[in-house]
Formats: sequence, C-alpha cells, structure tokens
Amino acid sequence: MASLADVSLKQKMGAAESLRRVESAQKRLLALRLQLGGLIGDGQIGPPLCVMFEGWDASGKGGAIRRLVSPLDPRHVRVWQVAAPSEDERRHHFVHRFAPALPGWGGMAVLDRSWYGRVLVERVEGFASEQEWRRAYTQIVGFERALAVEGQVLVKFWLHVSEDEQRRRFRSRERDPLKRWKLTGEDWRNLSHRADYEQAVEDMLRETDHPAAPWHVVAAESKAYARVRVLEIVIASIERAMREAGQEPLDAEVAI
Repeated sequence: MASLADVSLKQKMGAAESLRRVESAQKRLLALRLQLGGLIGDGQIGPPLCVMFEGWDASGKGGAIRRLVSPLDPRHVRVWQVAAPSEDERRHHFVHRFAPALPGWGGMAVLDRSWYGRVLVERVEGFASEQEWRRAYTQIVGFERALAVEGQVLVKFWLHVSEDEQRRRFRSRERDPLKRWKLTGEDWRNLSHRADYEQAVEDMLRETDHPAAPWHVVAAESKAYARVRVLEIVIASIERAMREAGQEPLDAEVAI
C-alpha cells in the first residue's frame, strides 16, 4: 500500500545523469507510443494509456508532464488540465466530466489533476459533504476497475515534497516575474492547511491503491530525480500492459 511516510525525500540525482536518463527514456517512450498507435511494428494498436498527475502545489507536475510529452507528436497525446467543475458539471456525477479526456485504444492522455479532487480539495475545502467524499473512494475504485477491465492502462502519480521545500518554491516563484503568475493567494492558503491535506492524501492512498491502478508516490524534492522516475515508471507500465494484451514491445535497439 502506498504511503507518504514510506517515501524518502532524500532521493537525489545529478543534472548530468538526469539529462542522460531523460533523453534515453524519451526515445524509448516515443518508440512505444508509436507502436501503441499502430504506426510502427505490425500495425496492431495497443491499449489506451492514461497518465494521471496529482501532487502538492509546486511539486513539479508541469515539468514532469513536459518531459513526458515533449518527444511525442502532439497529434498522438492529449494533455488535459483539470480546473474546478462548472455549474453544469456539478449537476452530474463527479466522474462524468472526465469521460471526454479518456483515450481509446491506441490513444494516450495525460491528466493534470483528476477525479481525485473529490477526496482532496473538495474534502478539505468543504465542497463535498463527508458522506459524499467517503463514498467516493469506493466509486473511484469501481470506476477504475471498470476501465481496466476494458483495457485502460492507468498510471497514477503523487509527486511528494516537504512543506519546507514547497514554501521555498513558492518564494522562488514570487521573486521570478516569469513564474509569478503560477502563484496565487489560494496556493498560500492551501499551504496553511497542509496538515489537513496530508491526512486527505494518506486516506486517498490507502483507500484507492489497488492492483488495477496502483499509486506511484514519487519523491520530488529533486526535480531531476522525479522527472526520470516518472518517465521510467510510465515506460515500464506500457511494456507490461502491452504484454498482458498479447502485444510484444519492439526490441529497444530495433525500436529506437
């Protein structure tokens, strides 16, 4: 079972090693993505891939997503940034609005935030009643299992940083005129509720970590380390899913 307490934030990686491993992983990911889409190999399309990012504000989700999608043709991957639900979306079941983002066979999507908002921000900020967010755990697991049965590959990340590092990154953004737009009063307010969010995250990990869609808690104190870890986990997940679907990933040397 995934837990924040089990992750060592001391995980680091030098810039040179990170760059080397990122470039190698990006080449491998590009080959796998083309094979999933039926564009190389025998033309068989592979299972749909959905990579979901959750994590603390300023934990490096954007940077990890950029490294993940930058080697790919933009026609072959969709990045979906999740905001607060609209008035119309609030009239439906909370997972309803995510359906258009989900990829079909041969497709890939990346979600920057997800349906886990129900048990995180909606829980902490009181946008969902206790009855609503408590029953959401079972609903989410059921939803993910249903997707997995149909072949969907769900790769779920929580990017983890310490409170001190999060505060340091906020202050760094505040000083940089090109990054200041990323920082809002809401970010500072959320930081003041960090203990409540930590409890919500631990509950989320405990209740929604399951074999069909396990959580990957990534130490993100070192951005260099986190970016490599994300890429390598996605690659391993794709290769495993392809084999389970009866599709052998092309040999690395041939594919690249």
